[in-house]
Formats: sequence, C-alpha cells, structure tokens
Amino acid sequence: MRRKEKQKVNVKSAFGLEKALALLCCLIAAAAGVVLIMVHNTISSINYEYVDVKKPNGEQSAGAMNTSLSNGELLNDPQILNILLFGEDHRDEGEDHGRSDTMIMLSVDNRRKKLKMTSFMRDTYVTIPGYDGKYKLNEAYTLGGAKLSIQTVEANFGIMVDRYAVVDFNAFKDIIDTLGGIELDLSADEVAYINWQSYLNSQVDERYELEEVDGKITLNGRQALWYARNRGYEEDEHPEFVVSGDDFDRTQRQRKLLNAVLNDMKGASLTQIIDIVSKVGPMITTNLKKDEITSLVSNSLTYLSYEFEEYRVPGDELYRNYETEEALQVLDITDWYAQRKELALFIFESNVQT
Repeated sequence: MRRKEKQKVNVKSAFGLEKALALLCCLIAAAAGVVLIMVHNTISSINYEYVDVKKPNGEQSAGAMNTSLSNGELLNDPQILNILLFGEDHRDEGEDHGRSDTMIMLSVDNRRKKLKMTSFMRDTYVTIPGYDGKYKLNEAYTLGGAKLSIQTVEANFGIMVDRYAVVDFNAFKDIIDTLGGIELDLSADEVAYINWQSYLNSQVDERYELEEVDGKITLNGRQALWYARNRGYEEDEHPEFVVSGDDFDRTQRQRKLLNAVLNDMKGASLTQIIDIVSKVGPMITTNLKKDEITSLVSNSLTYLSYEFEEYRVPGDELYRNYETEEALQVLDITDWYAQRKELALFIFESNVQT
C-alpha cells in the first residue's frame, strides 16, 4: 500500500510539473509574441526606400569576406554591417535633395563586438561617379541623394556601404525630444553658441536661455541641433559675439552626440527601445530591409553593450587645406592609398591584407 501511495504521489508530482512547464512555455511564447508584434509595428513605422546601388564587383556583403587592398574590389566583411547615416538640411522648393552636412558611417562589428563611427568631412575633395572634375563630398548628396553619396564613398574610399539612413534636421530635433532630451558635457563657449543661435533665429525671447558655464547640461531637440551644427561663429553684423571653431570640431561634436544617445539607451529595456524606435521610425528614411531591422531591434541590447570607437576622414596628416580655382576651400587628401588603408584598418582591423 505504501508503495502504491508513493507511486501515486510521484505521478501527481510529475503531472503537476508537466502543467507548470506547459504554462511556462505558454507564457514565454506569449511574451515572445508580444515582442514580435511590437517589432513588426516598429518596422511598419519606418520609411523604407529602395535604392539600387550598383556594386562594381557585385553584392558582396552577404558572401565571402574581402579585405584585400590590392585587388581593386570593395572591402567588406559579412559580419560587419556598414550603415551610412545622413543628416539632411531642408530642401529648397523644386529641389529633389537637400544638403547633407552630416555623414557618419556606423559599423556594427559583430566579429569584434564593437560599434564604430566614421565621420566623413563634407569638404573632402573627391570625384563623383558620372561627373567630370572634383567636388566637395557633400555635393554628391545634392546631386543624387543617398544613392550617389554611397557610390561616391565607395568609389573614393574602397569600403562597401551596406545600407543607409536619412534623418531630416527637423526630425532630428523631434527625435531628441522623444528621447526626453540628451545630457552632454559642454564648455561655456558651446553653451553660449546654443544660446546665441537660438536667440538670433527668434526661437527664444531671452538671450541667456542656458547658464553659460562648463559642465553637464541636458539639451532639448532644438538646443542639441545647434550643438551638432556648431563649427564656430563670426560675422561682421555681430562683432560682439565670436566663437572659435571649424568643421573638424563640428564632426567631433556629432560623434559625441551620437555616442551620448547610444549610451543613454544602454539602461533601457527591449520594450522601451522598441517603443522609442516606433516613435522615431516615421522620422527616418532607410533602405534597411525588414528582416535587418528586426534583427537590429531584437539584438539592440547586445549591440549597445559593444565597445564604441570613432574615426574621421580625412585622417590626421593625410590632407591639406586647399583653395580651388573656383575659390572653394577644400580638404585635399594627399595620400589616397594611405587614407584608404587607415580607414580599412579602423573598420576591419587585423583582417586587412595590404
């Protein structure tokens, strides 16, 4: 009798365990289903734009790795996703494309667990496919939008660009506001510039909106945009206000701002990240495919744990300030092989074959 009673108890325990496991599986499946629905809604909110960018040597990003500088083909690694980010200024009436004063390539390096940011200086003197002569790099966007800009970067620097994303400057302000602002460590001069531009452009009534001191300050979208566009200020009409700076300072600020946004999202949960992306999605235009966006969003917590690194093109000691016959001030790269190699080493590291 005891053995039978004991056996009955074991059967009940086993049956209870089975029910508990089944319930747990149902809960996990339900939670996964909710996340998938949220991800799907997030994807649907993003403006997808198909851009057919012809690769000189075919679409390689999904194939074998090519990191040889000597064979003339675009360098790529299937475990590194290169996304070219554009900050677009307002389009004038009748223009197909605005101006892109911000161009940063975000490289998601799954091989080494790193996020890498490369700023391309807008005044870099380059050739543009289909056009004679040389131009400033940002002219490619004005002439042919993201498609021609990607072709120009690939043709001049030999790095395959897998995807792109465009954010209008007005949308940029909304994105920062959606995130609840962004905290940055600023100098008193940087704060003064934000105050001055906001006042000069009739966006605020008071000249000193923010306290002009060194330290951490939380900026709203409008203020963050002036910070990102700051390359110094000086003009004859307002000799009372001068801030030193140049485009090198501006691109450094842009990388710092993007870094701060990514760091700010590190403490968020997956559902919070999905919520944020769903809100800012309508403000972004991209050719990232649905499955790629799903993967990026689903694995966002992993990517945010990656180490951050940054670089700038042209690199130090690899350019000269030059005035063209048309009186354009440009950054003329003095050693193209060295520049391509330095950029390749930053993105692909030890895999680069010279």
